[in-house]
Amino acid sequence: MRLTCAGAARTVTGSCHHLELDGSQLLVDCGLFQGGADLEALNRQPFPFDPAALDAVLVTHGHLDHVGRLPLLVKRGYRGPIHCTAATAAVAKVILRDAAKLQEEDHERALRKALRAGRAHELPGPLFDSDDAEAAIARFAPLEMERPLGLPARVEARFRHAGHVLGSAYVELTTPDGRITFSGDLGNRESSLHPPAVTPDETDVLVVEATYADRAHPSRADTEARFEEVLMRSFARGGNVLIPSFALERAQMVLALLKRAMGSGAVPRRPVFLDSPMATRMTRLYQSAVHDFLPEVAAELERGDDPFEPPGLTYTVSTEESKRINAVEGGAVIIAGSGMMTGGRILHHLKHNLWRSEASLVIVGYQARGTLGRALQDGAQRVRVFGEEIKVNAQVDTITGFSAHADHDDLLAFIEPARAGTVVLVHAEPEAMDAFAPQLTQRGMRVVTPALAEPVTF
Repeated sequence: MRLTCAGAARTVTGSCHHLELDGSQLLVDCGLFQGGADLEALNRQPFPFDPAALDAVLVTHGHLDHVGRLPLLVKRGYRGPIHCTAATAAVAKVILRDAAKLQEEDHERALRKALRAGRAHELPGPLFDSDDAEAAIARFAPLEMERPLGLPARVEARFRHAGHVLGSAYVELTTPDGRITFSGDLGNRESSLHPPAVTPDETDVLVVEATYADRAHPSRADTEARFEEVLMRSFARGGNVLIPSFALERAQMVLALLKRAMGSGAVPRRPVFLDSPMATRMTRLYQSAVHDFLPEVAAELERGDDPFEPPGLTYTVSTEESKRINAVEGGAVIIAGSGMMTGGRILHHLKHNLWRSEASLVIVGYQARGTLGRALQDGAQRVRVFGEEIKVNAQVDTITGFSAHADHDDLLAFIEPARAGTVVLVHAEPEAMDAFAPQLTQRGMRVVTPALAEPVTF
């Protein structure tokens, strides 16, 4: 077996793993690089393999950093199936269509500027467009969890619950040369929505994410208490509470916690705006997926008591509805994308609220290096939003326990039963990998942390 990581190699983005077997080539995930110009420039680079030579693609879940280059893969010659769970297919359709629309809109804006500067001939086209996204979506081949899938060269694949987001799975590949398991993204065992990952079977090679391998998340109880405390303090300030959120999983988790906190009286009721068309669509998917949740969440859905709709919730889908939120003052909760504040409607709310001393910004997700979110998280006093310098007077709080990723202990609980001879660490910053690798070596495992496009042979 030969593995080449065409993404998520000593970084937390762009997951894409090419596996060469005797007589077969497979790809696990094909995600977009996100988080700054240097990383995003990698999206336009050729793949370190021939897309047309692939026999199959397997997708662990629908996050953009795991599916975002699928349209490019098809555009560059892939003609086979894209295997994933049915829920992942539903999620990925929303993600890819939205990403294509943003690519097209960004290109149109850039083209107008380039035309005025007389440089239109220098401008590349969008990374992919809506036709490219639809071509990729047409290749989705949904598969049930735990059902064996026969692939070329006597390879058998199996999707198993990963506990990360709706439809998420890890992939076990049983081959004539041994078993190799790809974790995708593993969930936090203290998630308030999803049950933990299924214990893996023994494997020869384990390719595992290590995003938070160097730390432990706060407990669920502490996280919820901290969230309520931050909300109470924010409401006392009298301004709006901005919560930048990823559309998938994080927005639904925040909505569920707001419902519990406001419903129980732990915090006062305030208007809540879900200002994200994509998060609205994802929430509808969550509302229809009873079997992916913890029993208590599933029970709420089954009896018609929607766990994702706090009192006073308004879905603002149109641009006009979103703009009207700017006139709201005095304690509204505004949930908007993007989660790292690199684009989307949250930027408009930051522009209107960051300079206000009564406003609050509550960060509930990972902020990659080079993003506006990371700058604010690190204490920036001034930031640029839409080219305008904004003084940061708002209170900025980070709540780390919301993470949908496994932490150090979660990872060990997954890795140790797999009894892998070789562990390949991916999807993490170098510091997290370098802190975690010696602990696995001490447990008798060979640890590999490949560089981008560096082949590893087993």
